[in-house]
Amino acid sequence: MANGWERARKTAGEASRLIGRSAAEAGRATVRAGRSTGRATVRAGRGAASGTQWVGRATRRLTHAQGAGRTGLGQLIELTAAQSAGDALVTAALAGTLFKLPVNEARGQVALYLLITMIPFVVVAPFVGPVLDRFRSGRRFVMAGTLFGRGLLCFAMAAAIIPGDVFTIFPGALAVLVLSKAYSVSRAAIMPNVLPADIALVTANARVALFALVTAGVAVPLGAGASAWLGAEWVLRGATVFFLLQGVLAVRLPRHVDSPDLELDGEGEERPPRWRTMLNVGPVVTEAMNANVAIRLYSGFLLFYLLFLVQDRKLPGLAPAVTIGVLAVAAGAGGLAGTVVASWIRTRSPQLIVLSTLALSTVTTAVAAVMFTLWTAVAVALMAAFAQGLGKLALDAIVQREIGEEVRSSTFGVVEAFLQIAWVVGGLAGLWLSLFATGTAGLTVMATALGGSLGWLLLRRRGRLHVRDARVEAARAGGRKPPAPDVRPAAPDDRHPAPDAWPATPDDRAPAPDDRPAAPRERPWRDSPGTTAAIVRHDDPPTEKRTKPLTNPHG
Repeated sequence: MANGWERARKTAGEASRLIGRSAAEAGRATVRAGRSTGRATVRAGRGAASGTQWVGRATRRLTHAQGAGRTGLGQLIELTAAQSAGDALVTAALAGTLFKLPVNEARGQVALYLLITMIPFVVVAPFVGPVLDRFRSGRRFVMAGTLFGRGLLCFAMAAAIIPGDVFTIFPGALAVLVLSKAYSVSRAAIMPNVLPADIALVTANARVALFALVTAGVAVPLGAGASAWLGAEWVLRGATVFFLLQGVLAVRLPRHVDSPDLELDGEGEERPPRWRTMLNVGPVVTEAMNANVAIRLYSGFLLFYLLFLVQDRKLPGLAPAVTIGVLAVAAGAGGLAGTVVASWIRTRSPQLIVLSTLALSTVTTAVAAVMFTLWTAVAVALMAAFAQGLGKLALDAIVQREIGEEVRSSTFGVVEAFLQIAWVVGGLAGLWLSLFATGTAGLTVMATALGGSLGWLLLRRRGRLHVRDARVEAARAGGRKPPAPDVRPAAPDDRHPAPDAWPATPDDRAPAPDDRPAAPRERPWRDSPGTTAAIVRHDDPPTEKRTKPLTNPHG
């Protein structure tokens, strides 16, 4: 019996020693695995840091190419791309609360959504634009204020997410949209001040838009994933820090971004208000804006018309969800293609770009109306996004070239408001026609509207060219030189001249050597009381060399 107990104890001791040795080996293996994991993590971190640095250096080379780093355009591109990423984070965080497109809801709710999107533009046009013109000498600080304001609003909305305080989230989201649009207007107004000598206005605008699209496309899925993992409130808190850092970078933009304030007139009195000049922008800007209004109305119409055709199963071919995805990809690809083409384009006539985009939209829609299938609908969606992106960039270049700094921000505000109203009207028309029209009927109506707009614009342009040619012939017959370039103010009794009464513009003659804004040689409002105009007209002969804006010392 004793021997049995002794053998049992020995067996138990050996088992304990084996278990101990096994545990020690397991511990050493765990340590080795931990060290290996740590080394792999360090290597991965170093690789990620190296990749991030490489991406940053490559991005810096692209944004600062062709003298953009010297004039400040590179910094403006980076700032705009960063603020676009911040707006994308806010959109992703609020997607399930406010701004999710109600595809499966009633058409009345979609119409309400369309009307709500007009609020920021209604505020920007009559109020924010003139304020930005008033503070032209501090545009860096205005842009920084829009970024700081969005950061504070994101912090307030983050605190309201958990309790579900809609009365805080909804006004905060609309205020973010207003500040975002105010930043866009300010950015567009200062582009001529940072334009390098080797880059055209259309190309510079396209470069800014391209980087903004890329950063927004990267930020949206990241924001959506972070919202699902951490919650929308933490994404908004991250956006708060992001916007505040961008505000600091906005203050550090070059000083020549700011423009000098207006001087007093010859009698020492302030110039009269410029409310009447915001719509009196001359025939060139008016023509480009009308073409873009037609394109934007077309884009809004297609978005909601095709969307509800798919929901009502009037567009056969694929499952509704797949069809919507294909149309969305086509629209995204078209917008990106328009931006890329604008960044590569070398033409000096953005007016022809605008008319060409309208003509392409008309032809594509007419073909799709005759042969309406899923893939022609995809082609129409792609062309609409392409025309909208390329036409808007060309319109921005025309406004930057033709409109003086004194009312440039106000003009951009009015243009943005008209374009958004056209988009809303087109969306409402698409909602209405989707109730009873088929795909062919709706596209036929839109092709007719686009063709009529294009024909009307071409007839007006032809008439203006005829008047120009008659003036030139009359000047030659009389042995006189053509009219000299001037800065046309609106006289107190002639504040709304007819479009045909304006002098010829660069787009009415042979292509000018450049499309950048020229510094006027005379400013009659500084010694002429009672003038209200700030619309710069450029009627230099085609052989005359234009100068850079005086606000950019690096041109």
